[in-house]
Amino acid sequence: MTGTPAAAPDPRGARPDLDPGLPVLLLRTDHNHFHHGTLGAIRSLGRAGVRVHAILESRRNPVSRSRYLHRGHPWAPPPQRPSALLGHLRMIGERIPGGPALLLPMDDAGAIFAAEYADALAQHFVVPPQDPDVPRRVADKARLLAACEEHGIPAPQARVPATPGEVDDAVKALDLPIIAKWARPWLLPRGLRSTTLVHDAADVHRLFASAAGHDAGPLVLQRRIPPDGGDWFFQGYFDAAHTCLYGGVGRKHLAHPPQAGHTVAGEWVDNPEVHDLAVRVARLLGCRGLVDLDFRRDPATGDYRLLDFNPRIGAQFRLFTDARGLDLARALHLDRSGRGVPPARPVIGRNLLVENHYLRQAIGRRPRTGALRPLRAADELAWYAGDDLRPFLAMGRQSALRAAERFRDAHRDRSSRP
Repeated sequence: MTGTPAAAPDPRGARPDLDPGLPVLLLRTDHNHFHHGTLGAIRSLGRAGVRVHAILESRRNPVSRSRYLHRGHPWAPPPQRPSALLGHLRMIGERIPGGPALLLPMDDAGAIFAAEYADALAQHFVVPPQDPDVPRRVADKARLLAACEEHGIPAPQARVPATPGEVDDAVKALDLPIIAKWARPWLLPRGLRSTTLVHDAADVHRLFASAAGHDAGPLVLQRRIPPDGGDWFFQGYFDAAHTCLYGGVGRKHLAHPPQAGHTVAGEWVDNPEVHDLAVRVARLLGCRGLVDLDFRRDPATGDYRLLDFNPRIGAQFRLFTDARGLDLARALHLDRSGRGVPPARPVIGRNLLVENHYLRQAIGRRPRTGALRPLRAADELAWYAGDDLRPFLAMGRQSALRAAERFRDAHRDRSSRP
């Protein structure tokens, strides 16, 4: 994970130049060997000549094979142990030559930690501008719901039940199927979904009862808005004065899991209404730095309703790569190095595809649901890149091994049944 070659010239000829004297450390706290956003950040910044460091689970992580990764560092203690995580980050900071390094959180827990411990991190890291209490407030689904009600931000009708009786009341008021979300998904045990589309009241009760086994609660129950109006998302970068220096609106054509997950196939679209709404929401809630917001258009009213607010870079941020090669990671780097962020030159219609999730859905499609609709050639793939093949090959090999293990386990379960 060390000793990678120097970055090749950026094939897109991005301008203005990034400061090669400001290294970057990617902070990810959630175990995810297939986090394509981490790879996107490594490639984007590494191609521009920036030395990119990343905290990774192990050398088996496909991301560790990227030629643009300057150095990988050992996995860190969880944010729930702040003293241990601070000590680990300080140790890494001391090992990064040319520091302090720009700290770029890749998930909500990392963004929350960076904001709340910015002063303690300042000796070794440049931390994106953020008010200490804001990331936790917007990332917590229950607190976000309260903030939407306070500020009049359009959001789906929702309940946060405290008793089984209130679960029944919520199901009656919101109708099935219903969206169930854990308020603090970064505290969920591995293997549990943060968001579930629930079709049966008994399953809602089972989810509610399971809150006793972890700290990710409370359970937020949300009215399901039909997908007819489409799923939309906004990613942007706000400076210390809450000015949006760079941003774009995407249309989500395919998600994983379907209708309740992250973008698998997305397109950069011209939608001023969503753009202006997202900027207004970010300012109302006081969020600065990088943001990733999800919306769904309510076909009954025509309103765009806020589904989610992530106070960090989105995994699909490379979708918003403009005509000069500028993207959100580069915008952050430019701003924090004092070089200024030029206005974006949008590439409307640009699309991105996450290959492993697309193929997984295509292979696992049931006959009654039909095949996935064909997608035109992607402008960017999350894993495949002609100048950086090794992560793609490693991802493919590990995905195939995991699929084989799942098939073997399913066959063993069927064989053991009487």
